Amino acid sequence: MIDVDVDADRSIRTVTIDRPAVRNALTVDGLAELETAIADADESVIYLRGSGPAFCAGADLETVSGFDGDRERAEAFARRGQRVARAIEDAPAVVVAGIDGPARGGGLELALACDVRVGTPDSTYGEPGVTFGLFGAWGGTVRLPRIVGDGNALEIALSGRTIDAGDALRMGLISRIEDDPRTVAEEIAANADDATAVLKRRLRDDRERATQERHEAQAFGKLVAAHADDIDAVLE
Repeated sequence: MIDVDVDADRSIRTVTIDRPAVRNALTVDGLAELETAIADADESVIYLRGSGPAFCAGADLETVSGFDGDRERAEAFARRGQRVARAIEDAPAVVVAGIDGPARGGGLELALACDVRVGTPDSTYGEPGVTFGLFGAWGGTVRLPRIVGDGNALEIALSGRTIDAGDALRMGLISRIEDDPRTVAEEIAANADDATAVLKRRLRDDRERATQERHEAQAFGKLVAAHADDIDAVLE
């Protein structure tokens, strides 16, 4: 599910979420593989991408449906996704998200955890879970307002609408639009790796987030319990 390719000459580790048939949606095992791929990196730059016509659809709804409304299992799944997002955010390497096609729900939230987000002209973004009674719970309620501001974050989350690359750039959700986002990873990898590592640590020096994430996971578990039938209906 997770493919890793290392370009030693450029000190770039390319991590590809590879489930194109389901828009690279992530299961529990997929999250574990992704966390390992991030944690094992000793390159200065990690380039995170999706296989096929999507970046990542987020949580695999078959997995969520399989919780059968069990609040504790849903909360544990949310915490697993949060842990992967934290691994991305806290990695010594600079993590660049190359977003082509849809980044939805948890997929958007994994991108939010990356240090740099670069979209193609065909990239799109959204938190559609609210349309069937859920929301992405992999740290997005913490990171989205921080990145795009409270007003934009509330509108994105509450409307469930799809945002195109131009709107994403204007609100700061992505920093650039490129036909090939990997070129940005290469630009960063060409710099002194000790300097990029120090800059990341300093720019990432933030305050308490564990309490917010705990509340987020608890809310997700409660909604999965309340909307189990709605989730099943989406899969039909």
